[in-house]
Amino acid sequence: MAAAQKPRPPAPLRILTAVPICDGHDSAVSTINMELARHGFEVIYLGYHCPVDVIVRAALQEDVHVVGISSYNGGHIVFFKEVIDQLRARGARDIPIFGGGGGTITKADERVMQRQGTDRIFHAGTPLADIMAQIRRDYARPLKPNSKLRGDRALARAITLAESATVGAALRRDLSDLRSGQSPSRRKTAPTANARSFVVGVAGPGGAGKSTLIDELTSRFLRQNPTGRIAILANDPSHPDTGGAILGDRVSMIYAQDDRVFFRSLATRGSLTGLSAAAPAAIEILKKSGEFDLILVESVGIGQESDPFRLFGPKGPLVDAMLFVLAPYYGGRLQLQKIGLLNGADFVALNKCDHPMAHTARAEIAARLDVNGKGQRLFGTVAAQHHDPGVDTLYAALADRGGLTVTPGGEKPCQLVVAP
Repeated sequence: MAAAQKPRPPAPLRILTAVPICDGHDSAVSTINMELARHGFEVIYLGYHCPVDVIVRAALQEDVHVVGISSYNGGHIVFFKEVIDQLRARGARDIPIFGGGGGTITKADERVMQRQGTDRIFHAGTPLADIMAQIRRDYARPLKPNSKLRGDRALARAITLAESATVGAALRRDLSDLRSGQSPSRRKTAPTANARSFVVGVAGPGGAGKSTLIDELTSRFLRQNPTGRIAILANDPSHPDTGGAILGDRVSMIYAQDDRVFFRSLATRGSLTGLSAAAPAAIEILKKSGEFDLILVESVGIGQESDPFRLFGPKGPLVDAMLFVLAPYYGGRLQLQKIGLLNGADFVALNKCDHPMAHTARAEIAARLDVNGKGQRLFGTVAAQHHDPGVDTLYAALADRGGLTVTPGGEKPCQLVVAP
């Protein structure tokens, strides 16, 4: 008799947290974020000084169960209401909002905010254990297939279903029929499932600046493709003990706060490959929507052996091209010999090239790539500097490989470093 299948654990509750515009108090929300992750929740943190439209866009694209706002600037009644109004206007009245603000939000304020649609305010002195218990009790619910969803939220829900692996027939349907909708700045022609998306995997060790570099590449895409859309799948590790996660890549994404950018954070949920197990399905969902010219997939900070994009697997890679990002302080030439992905990367970026060790690092990496004999291209970048010429050249090379539009005269050319 076949052994009974173990019941699949419920998908983690996903919570979007943010601090409003003109409010720089982030110590309280940081404490809450850590506590939420410690209790097994996945936290998408937007940072402080967040406008309403940024919060609403993220809530839809991340397909969260609930939004939590920490407000200390005194404008909470108006701000919370605007978030609620915009969510409702975009067909997301099912996403509740809770908040907190120490002694700033009074009981009288809370009553007004609840009449406007805020679900709950956690006041100063509420034990953290009570907050966690109430959040789990009130907001944990399965996110199910919903044919009424449109636009980015329909895409987001499809990815949620792929993550939870509870969809069955919903994932087997023809994803080309997914109604993706159009952003206000998108061309008015309907998306076509035959449109080709150029998929780039971005890998590298933690701290190399992958997220910042992706944001700078996004900036260049938006400037040079006035009607195109770009998607970003950002993978972050889940905690091995609790299953919770801090998904914080949106914090460093400045240019990604645009309606032509679809951004989704993925927790690895036990996958040890550097990507969520749902990443292949998420890539396929985005490709078959016909919405995106460019898809960037960021792995977690990987070590020497990881192959998140299966460059060396028997079934071939998940991506069309792979960009490997290094910082100058990688530990010397011996460490370079151990990094398997340097054998398979199409593009290599030595980021943080303003660092004193960059000159030596550039020579060592170039020599490493030369041994491969594959004509791999090495670029020196400083992603933390806007309009960095090295990032300009890297984007031009990616655009050329992917057949993306490059606006004539839009970017100033600069020196390209190629492994000799």
